[in-house]
Amino acid sequence: MMKPVRTIAFHTLGCKVNQYDTQAMEELLNAAGYQSVPFPSDADVYLLNTCTVTGSGDKKSLQLARRIRREHPESKLILCGCMAQLQGAQLMDTGADLIIGTQHRGEIVSLLNQVISEGRPLCAVEPLPEKMIFEPLTISRQSEHTRAVLKIQEGCRNRCSYCIIPTVRGPIRSRCPEDIRAEAERLAEAGFREIVLTGIHLSSWGQDFGDPLTLIDAIRLLQDQDGILRIRLGSLEPTIATPEFASALRGMNKICPQFHLALQSGSDSVLRRMRRRYNTEMYLEAAANLRAVFPHAALTTDILTGFPGETVEEFEETVEIIRKVGFSRIHVFPYSPRPGTPASEMPGQLTDTVKQDRCRRLIRLGQTIARQWLETWVGRESELLPEEMVDGCWEGYTPEYIRIRLRPEDACISGHPCRIRITDIRNGYADAEIIQ
Repeated sequence: MMKPVRTIAFHTLGCKVNQYDTQAMEELLNAAGYQSVPFPSDADVYLLNTCTVTGSGDKKSLQLARRIRREHPESKLILCGCMAQLQGAQLMDTGADLIIGTQHRGEIVSLLNQVISEGRPLCAVEPLPEKMIFEPLTISRQSEHTRAVLKIQEGCRNRCSYCIIPTVRGPIRSRCPEDIRAEAERLAEAGFREIVLTGIHLSSWGQDFGDPLTLIDAIRLLQDQDGILRIRLGSLEPTIATPEFASALRGMNKICPQFHLALQSGSDSVLRRMRRRYNTEMYLEAAANLRAVFPHAALTTDILTGFPGETVEEFEETVEIIRKVGFSRIHVFPYSPRPGTPASEMPGQLTDTVKQDRCRRLIRLGQTIARQWLETWVGRESELLPEEMVDGCWEGYTPEYIRIRLRPEDACISGHPCRIRITDIRNGYADAEIIQ
């Protein structure tokens, strides 16, 4: 008799949306009797949620899938996520038993049981239709201590010239307000005090509804939820940060003044080639709109350097705008061609050497401006939401997403905010003392 499958290990590559999707599938499998074990423990089943946003995402996903199959030849291997959606049955050569892409995640239990009962691999990847509904995935817990991700949006229709995501995630679709409210209530009852709203293109939430709803309406659902103390927003398009948007946020006391505004490039000519829907003037206006309401807001961003045809002058324009905005953190990526995107066919493809050199320079710049921004907080007050004890000291984050470590003598309770004063800056975090 075949040994029943009981243990399952999960590993997620990529974004917060992927993290949410993995958690939702884990809860479905747990409810069906599968017991989660930490990755990479020995397990009867391994689920790998893949990423394909960059070439390195593909590489990591493939390497990990093959390593799992090599080290655990008798276990079942499930591949899902963006790379699985893009490559489909091609991934059978990894030894995967089940491939489900970015659809049918809610059917994970029945699909896995089918693979086990039939004793043969299955590829359940299908082309994404032009019209889709939001897949009803839900969660009630997460591995974080006080912070939970809540996915409210899926898909993108922008078709930036370098991006494969609309192909693998499909058209925009929004989670209905009733489901958002219900999940926020469940997460609050589970003890989560901070909610991170996320989506593939969060700024487009509500645009596919017949009613004229906007992201502000979704945020208000959490503002009104008892037990939720903080609302943190995922990545936003600069075009959403209008004076009206910022003013609406002003009236919500749970909003964390930390905003991730996607930049990608500080050169207008590169932005046009990227098919982004803003220019640098619009970006600077968006940053100013938010800081007019939240003067000490932390602004973070993504930079994609080495785009086809990016000249030295265009690169220097990006350097200049990074300095001008004064970000609290930047995430730097080298451009990697994604087959099937217009940018992959553009002339002027840069060498890896040039791209890596520009990446290193931007990373160094990012580290410098991040420390400069942190130093402005020395002596300033904020609020700490304690999360965990590390080496005898409480750690957590401020609304501005500054990682704080308290003095050993300062006592507090996990999930209960306290007023703090920042006293010093360390490598990646700040020391602070409780003042209230």
